[in-house]
Order: sequence, then C-alpha cells, then structure tokens
Amino acid sequence: MNQKLTLAEDLVEYEDFINNENFANHKLNHFISDVQRVYCADKRPWVIGYSGGKDSSAVMTLIYMALLGLPPNERKKPVFVVSSDTLVETPVVVNHIKDSLAAIERGARRDQLPISCHQVIPENHQTFWSSLLGKGYPAPTRSFRWCTERMKIDPVSDFIKSKVSQFNEVIVILGSRSQESASRAQVIAKHKIDGSRLARHTTLSNAFIYTPIDTWGVDDVWKILRLCHLETIETPLGTKNIWSNVYELEWENPWGSKNLILWNLYKDSSGQGECPMVIDETTPSCGNSRFGCWTCTVVTKDRAMESLIQNGEQWMEPLLLFRNMLSMTTEPENKETYRNYKRRTGRVSYQYAKEGEDITAERKHVPGPYWLKYRQKWLRELLEMDKQFKNEGRDIDLITEPELHAIRQEWIHDPNEPDWDDSLPKIFHDVYGYNLDWVYDDNTSFGKNDAKLIQTLCENFDVEPEMIMKLIELEMSMEGLSKRSGISNKIASLLKRDWGSLDEIKKKHASLQSKIDFDVHQQEIEHYNQQISALDNQLQKEF
Repeated sequence: MNQKLTLAEDLVEYEDFINNENFANHKLNHFISDVQRVYCADKRPWVIGYSGGKDSSAVMTLIYMALLGLPPNERKKPVFVVSSDTLVETPVVVNHIKDSLAAIERGARRDQLPISCHQVIPENHQTFWSSLLGKGYPAPTRSFRWCTERMKIDPVSDFIKSKVSQFNEVIVILGSRSQESASRAQVIAKHKIDGSRLARHTTLSNAFIYTPIDTWGVDDVWKILRLCHLETIETPLGTKNIWSNVYELEWENPWGSKNLILWNLYKDSSGQGECPMVIDETTPSCGNSRFGCWTCTVVTKDRAMESLIQNGEQWMEPLLLFRNMLSMTTEPENKETYRNYKRRTGRVSYQYAKEGEDITAERKHVPGPYWLKYRQKWLRELLEMDKQFKNEGRDIDLITEPELHAIRQEWIHDPNEPDWDDSLPKIFHDVYGYNLDWVYDDNTSFGKNDAKLIQTLCENFDVEPEMIMKLIELEMSMEGLSKRSGISNKIASLLKRDWGSLDEIKKKHASLQSKIDFDVHQQEIEHYNQQISALDNQLQKEF
C-alpha cells in the first residue's frame, strides 16, 4: 500500500498520538515544536548521528515528523544523516542499518524532505584489521582503546569538517539521553550555550550540538518507535506496565519501514544498550552494547553477541569464538606468548614505577606488537570464516580487499619482522583458490633465498641478520633519489635499535644504565629542580 495513503488514512491516530501521549512530562507535540523552532532559527545545516540503535532511531523519527509538519517552503536547510561503519559491526546489525538508511532516503524523496544519508568508514590503514593484523596492535582493552578514535571519531569528524568547510557552521544532532550516560550529559551541559538549546562541540570549531531527546527515558524512546503507549495494570504479580496496541500504526516509521526488527534485536538482550554515535573521546565505550563491533575486547565477555546466538543467530558462534580468542591474548599471563618483546620502534621498553612501588625493583619489559606468525594464522582463520559464510549465502564481508592490500604492505615493511616471503597472497589463494590484483615490486623486499644467504653470512661475522636486512632495505628505498637527505639519521636510528634476543638485549641495557638507575637519578633531579624553583621564588619576593 502506498505510504502516503497509509498516513492519510491514519492521520487521526497520528494526531491523537502526537497531541496526547506524554514524553518526559510533555506531549510529543512539545518536542516536535522544539525541533521545528531550532531548525527554522538559522541557515546552519544539520548532521544527524545515526547508529541504527533505538536512541538514534527515535531522534530520526522525531526530526522526520517535525520536518513533515513544516510547510514545504520552510524545509530549505539540508539534513545530512551520517552513519559510521567500522567494518567490524555486528553482522546482524549491518543490514538493518543499510536498509534503514535506504528507507529514510526513499521516504525523504517521496515526502520532498531535504534529507540525505551517508555512511563513513575508516581509512584503509586505520581499520581494525589493518591495525591488529597488519601493524600487530594488541586487541583493545580499557587501558588501550586504540580503536575508537581511528575507527569512529576520525571518520565522523572528517565528515563534519567537510560540511563546516562547505557551510561555515553546522549543527550536529545526537540521540544522547541523560539517563543513558551521565558523563556525556555533564560534558554537553558544560558546553551549553546560555539561552540556547545548543552546546559547543568539544573538539570541532564551528560545530554545535543539539540533543532533542536528552530528557527522555527509555520508555519514551520505545513509545515513538512503536507509536503506542504504556498502560499500568494490576496483575497477580503486582503493578505492571504493558504496551498498548490501540494504534494500528505500531511498528510503522513515518518514512515507511518497520521497527519490528529493531525491537527483536533488543528483546531478551540482558539489558544491553546500543553503541552511541561517537563524536569525541567523552563518549562512553560501546563494548557492552548490542550495537557495537563483534570484535570488541574492551569487555571480558560479549554478552550481547552471546544473547544473539542464544536467540536464534547460532551461525555467529564462530565469530564469538574468534573474538574470545583475541580477548584471551590480552590477559597478562598470555602477553609474552603472543607479542614481540620489542615495540614497533625496534626498542625494548620497560614499565615505569607505579605510585608507592619500590623504584629499585626490577622492571618488566612492555610487550610490543603481535608476532607475525600469529597474525598470519589469524588472517587465515578470518578468511576461512568469511568463505564459510559466503558459501552459506550470507551477504557478509568480514574483511575488505583494500584492507588486505594494506595488511600486506604492513607485513612486508614490518619494523621488526619483515615478511620477506610476502605470505599474504599465498594465504589468500590457499583459502579462496584465486588471486587478487596484487601489486608486486621486486625492489621493496627480500626473497626467501636472499634472507637465508644473509643469515648464513651474519653468523660468520657475529652480526644480527635483521639489522643488515634493514640497512639494505633502507638503501633500496633511497635508490635513484638525487638527494639522499636524512639518510645518516635513518642509519643512526636503525643502529640504535635493540637487536638480538630479549636476554641479549637486557644484558646490553644492564651494562649501560638500567631503568632502575634512571628512575633513581630522575627522582633526584626532580628534587633538586624543586629546590631551585623554591629558591627562585624566594629571591623574587626579596628583590
């Protein structure tokens, strides 16, 4: 049935819902009027952060209703709906978001609303897999959550910046609610502009924040998504709130699609929430949420994915096992097994003394990136899962072709373990049985035989073969350049790296100056500096 006809036939029910249903102690028409007032107040375009979850869907519904209620000649300001795809979103959510964005655009064209939808993704060299499998970054933890900025904040910020560049100023619409995140509410309140519904963006100049449902509770969110209200009834088990089905339009969005899928995603979810649209580092982690990444290891257990599997998505079990395996590598007792003893700088680092800790105690070294052999193994397992899902007819890409090219380059030029064998194309062919359009450059890496020859020669001269390979690789990279500026510094940097086994490196460090000595001397230096500063202040007072 044509959507316009549906809306016309049920206009009475819509008007009754808008004018009589309570939302945070106000009628819905109060919030619709608020949105219309802010929209018409200036010419600054809107950017709506859409994550596909209940809160961002509620905001989208509210704004769509508000725009529908404006005369066509007042709907002049563009509204950009931006959704951030990390490329590792929970698979059952990916299609929901894509379908929702497509439905919003179709409805906007039909209703002549100035709404357009956009999906942003991280740069190829900044994705989850190019960072973890390519560079060897350890799986994210609460203390090292490297994924949020490069996968969520940066792509959305770049989109907002592009609109600021085009329009000078923009207003970013978020589905933040005070009940959902007290810390986020405090940050927005801190940046609130006096006498205005807007707040200043915490990091982006010329961008302002508008949170139209900040006072809503979770029941209010579901009221607008289901287009029905709660009834309080007495039962043998006590007073209960149940959803009324008096509105025939239940589950129907104003743009035409259904919210039943969204409801089912949240149903029986052990209280899991959604991953909010992340615009800066004050946004809370989405590790506990239903609408997060299936690879998220910020929390110990992914109860959201476990719940999905228990409620009929058993095909996702291999993903959960893979995610749990990554999480296991972050446990303290496993770090030295899976991670190189050197950092990506080529140096061995040591832990700093914690507050109250004896600074003369021996320090543990800080492990570096994952060993290449594990990254190769995990990539093969990931590709095998991807192939299995495709064979089952699932429209899922666990890893993209540009990411594979980025990972290959990271492996070839790895600072500690260059992949002289260029193993990624072979791994891909072993799994899929065909080749991608790989770019080969014989001058950028050693072959297996070259590496073996250097290994043999270095044994006779007591020199680390990895160091010789890196020096030769540096020479190759400078070949053909008319000016070899900076080569001396690059050679010096390579020679200063820690070469050899961990025990050998520790011996060399001990023969120079230990980290313990450094900390002791550093403490003395700070003490003397404080005394000098105190004397300085005293002299200034006297003279």
